[in-house]
Amino acid sequence: MSRQALMSDPVCLIENDAANQLVINKEALQILTSITEPLVVVAIVGKYRTGKSYLMNNLAGRKKGFPLGSCIQSKTKGIWMWCVPHPLKVGHVLVLLDTEGLGDVEKGDSKNDAWIFCLAVLLSSNLVFNSLGTIDQRAMEDLHYVTELTKRIRLQASQKDGLNILECKRVFPSFTWCVRDFTLDLIYDGKEITEDEYLMISLKCKEEDPRSKDPQNKKKIEDYNLPRRCILQYFHSHKCFTFATPASSKKLRNLENLTNDELDPDFVAQSESFCSYFFKSGSVKNLPGAIAVNGRMLGSLAVSYVEAIKSGAVPCMENAVVALAESENTQAVKDAVTKYEAEMNSHVKKFPTQTELEFFQLHLECEKMAVKLFLARSFKDDKQKHQCDLKEKLDRAKERFSKMNEDASIRFCEKLLDELGQTLRKNISGNYYSKPGGHKMFLEEKMKIMETYDRKPGRGIKALKVQQEFLASIKDIEITIRNADQSLTEKEKEIAAEKAKAEAVRKEREIAEENFKRLEEEREQEKKRYEEHMDTLIKKMEDDRKKIIIENQQAIERIQKEAADMRREEIDKIIRNIPKPPEPPKSKCVIL
Repeated sequence: MSRQALMSDPVCLIENDAANQLVINKEALQILTSITEPLVVVAIVGKYRTGKSYLMNNLAGRKKGFPLGSCIQSKTKGIWMWCVPHPLKVGHVLVLLDTEGLGDVEKGDSKNDAWIFCLAVLLSSNLVFNSLGTIDQRAMEDLHYVTELTKRIRLQASQKDGLNILECKRVFPSFTWCVRDFTLDLIYDGKEITEDEYLMISLKCKEEDPRSKDPQNKKKIEDYNLPRRCILQYFHSHKCFTFATPASSKKLRNLENLTNDELDPDFVAQSESFCSYFFKSGSVKNLPGAIAVNGRMLGSLAVSYVEAIKSGAVPCMENAVVALAESENTQAVKDAVTKYEAEMNSHVKKFPTQTELEFFQLHLECEKMAVKLFLARSFKDDKQKHQCDLKEKLDRAKERFSKMNEDASIRFCEKLLDELGQTLRKNISGNYYSKPGGHKMFLEEKMKIMETYDRKPGRGIKALKVQQEFLASIKDIEITIRNADQSLTEKEKEIAAEKAKAEAVRKEREIAEENFKRLEEEREQEKKRYEEHMDTLIKKMEDDRKKIIIENQQAIERIQKEAADMRREEIDKIIRNIPKPPEPPKSKCVIL
């Protein structure tokens, strides 16, 4: 999809139908299907009327787009999508997903809210949670949906209870908390802290007093810790932005029409910092194995997840990816064969090729492009089912073009012999050779035709075969002329017959040798083709393996860093709790 063809305004991606069931909007799906570039997907969630849409419009570089609204009703319903050219990453598309406000009193459907939250997690590569005031227990309670992910999402089909933390780090989005209308000073223990440090401090879990035997106290601590632990464990990175109130309450009603000069300068600077972060550091949407997701793939995933929810099942990422891989690989085979045929068709004007090797080189060149296209699009073809299917289809296509090449050679040679044999046919029909010495004249004309034919370029791979068929077609006529030639003795006629027979045998031997040589060349080229194909396949498998190793290493490093941070915090806490030694007594001067 060209940069100019991307969306000028957002459209609804997932909406509720009359029966309050989630459904995919076909228009949005068509838009996604046309996007072949990798995606950076930013989804925002949070309570309604907290200014989510304003931030998303900023990311789109627009003041208007996602509806802001100025009343107590939630404006955004379902999940709305806006696809815009990525401002910094060339060849990438920025996909913005604005979700309906959680806790909408008019809808009153907490189950719908939970599914909207889960879909935002599953579809995005960057998740933004938007809240008002401060990161306190009430804000954590508004984010209780994160604690339900283990019940509403399965990463693997074999998963029974809980989510694998390492897998979550690999496939879940980054987590960004935006705190709106923030008025506090970022100071902790008397020291100035960053927004990110403020978030990590707010996500600290409480330690249970081992001496306490109060079960209610234990549950309170568990309830307090659960959302914090989920945020820390499920998402691979954590970021925080705090925003001042953008303008006075009266101006806020017309926020989308205000210029930056009419907004609070701190809010403008904070908004620019927010956009800059996602433009520079926003994660590309990947599947397990570091497979970049394009629009068509994101649309397929959205359909799989929504269909699972409608059927009453828990969306399973592995199942969705397997279904996506089957669809993508099947289409990759079709596209690769189409590419091969298109490239070969561009060479048809060169038919007939002079040799079989020349044709095979054309085929190999086009096949390489087709295989490259297939490998670039296919993934998780572990049993090489689709690769085998591609090879079979390319082999059949090759045979069709080989037949076209042979037919072109036959047509060219038959036309050439038809033109060269006009005089011979005219003389035969006029009984020109029915006289003494006629056989000699016939042989001279035949030899003249053969010499001219052999010198003619562009005859192709069937030149010898067509020549043999031509000679066979005039064989009986030649015998008749030879027998009728009264100037030849019986002995000379026998010698001429033997020569004709020997010539026919020689031609057949040439054809046999040519066919043998062609088969040998085909075997050699097929071997070369197989080796090149295997080299390409092994390289792709090695690249995929390296990507998975890097992906796993990054997830492990994140977990190790979090563990190290926790240990460092525990050590700092112990150090802070060590009582200070008493100060030495001040020396006193005694005057004697």
